[in-house]
Amino acid sequence: GSGGGIDVFMAAKQVGPEGFVYGIDMTDDMLALARRNAEQMGVTNVEFRKGNIEDLPLDDRTVDVIISNCVINLSPDKGQTLTEAYRVLKPGGRLAVSDIVVDGKLDDLPVSEADIRSALSWAGCIAGALTIDQFESLLADAGFHEIDIEIKHRYRLQDLGEDIDQIDLALSPEVAQQLVSRFTSSNISAVRPK
Repeated sequence: GSGGGIDVFMAAKQVGPEGFVYGIDMTDDMLALARRNAEQMGVTNVEFRKGNIEDLPLDDRTVDVIISNCVINLSPDKGQTLTEAYRVLKPGGRLAVSDIVVDGKLDDLPVSEADIRSALSWAGCIAGALTIDQFESLLADAGFHEIDIEIKHRYRLQDLGEDIDQIDLALSPEVAQQLVSRFTSSNISAVRPK
């Protein structure tokens, strides 16, 4: 989900002229925009490739670091996504992403998890969020070590602005408050062993 390339250009600056950064996006429009942006900015140590997060267009063991910002939750197959990340990382390579993660479980609320996810369907990142336990388990299943999930921000109903009305239509205010507070913006890191 490299979009117009902003994160790629920031990473390219960090790795310097000796490093190289790949941006992956599944849409032709975003790839065209990112390539135009790279040309206009004169950035030469980047390449934008078309692909899906579940099937990365990169060779095995070729990448030092994978970064993403709230993209894994959009994947319909998060286990495959993390397996792909592991595949393309070099031994000793690391995953460093931010995403929405559920702190705790959703099965103790007085509504079903399906109803909860339906009420949150207007926001793909939130509706597709894994729990911390699920994320850790999928990372371990893919082969990662040194797994760390650090909560950076816990959401409140007030953070949703006008979107509160969408939740209020489906859930009681008490349930909505409990629910939203479990969703966090978190940093997730893991390492492919050497």
